[in-house]
Amino acid sequence: MIQAEVVLCQRKLYIVPLPGERQLELGARTLVMGILNVTPDSFAEAGPRLDAVRAADLALEMEAAGADIIDVGGESTRPGADPVSAAEELRRVLPVVKGLAGRLKIPISIDTYKSAVAIASLDEGAAIVNDISGLRYDPQLAAVVASRGAALVLMHNRGRSRTMYREARYAAVAAEVEAELGERLEFARQSGIADAQIVLDPGLGFAKLPEHSYRLLAGLPRLAALDRPLLVGPSRKAFLQVALGPTLPAARDWGTAASVTAAILLGAHIVRVHAVDSMVQVARVADAILAHAAGPGE
Repeated sequence: MIQAEVVLCQRKLYIVPLPGERQLELGARTLVMGILNVTPDSFAEAGPRLDAVRAADLALEMEAAGADIIDVGGESTRPGADPVSAAEELRRVLPVVKGLAGRLKIPISIDTYKSAVAIASLDEGAAIVNDISGLRYDPQLAAVVASRGAALVLMHNRGRSRTMYREARYAAVAAEVEAELGERLEFARQSGIADAQIVLDPGLGFAKLPEHSYRLLAGLPRLAALDRPLLVGPSRKAFLQVALGPTLPAARDWGTAASVTAAILLGAHIVRVHAVDSMVQVARVADAILAHAAGPGE
């Protein structure tokens, strides 16, 4: 009989400080970040979410379902998307952040690469800046994060939304993402952002063909060498169709569940998802598997 040994990634524990003497405790269990898009053109939802009252209600529903963080986004950054101005993004997100501040018990993240949007959102109670550009698009954003003591999600990416697939050329994707994230991590440090503030995101689907996203997900343990907590966001993304066949985004939650499970078993500290209620269950079961993984010699 052939015996196979499965090696799961036991996560390192981290404390990420937040403004207002709050903190994220990462590693003991997986945190679930709920996606709250307030855009007219989100790839993953059937219709626009621009009503601040309805958006706030959805955030509260996600919190009740077990979300640990709410990530508010006002610009679609899917491949091929057109950028929006800072003024338009602020028009979309600020009423939502204002409406949630003081009502949510969990932290608010602002999904932006624009310093003006980050400043205004942090002023209204956001605690995390989720930057898909890896501090590349706006030269002022790093200084904002450093001065405000916000947490930062630093994501791997290449190019811009309309051209990112031109940059999807890798000889060894996990190794290259590790190296490029390492460069952005060093840039953040040189900009005055403390290591403790930083969470890394490998950027599944961003400047990556489907095969790159699968290889990167499978190679996630390699990123542990960077010694920062990991956020993974596979939710409803197009790369899942390689395995599922042609499906609309809202029909990809089972595929999302599989990739969320894999991400957790391979080292993710936070998963970013749309369907919070079901993905909380997925995360809890994956955490239980990790907790019962055999130690050395067992």
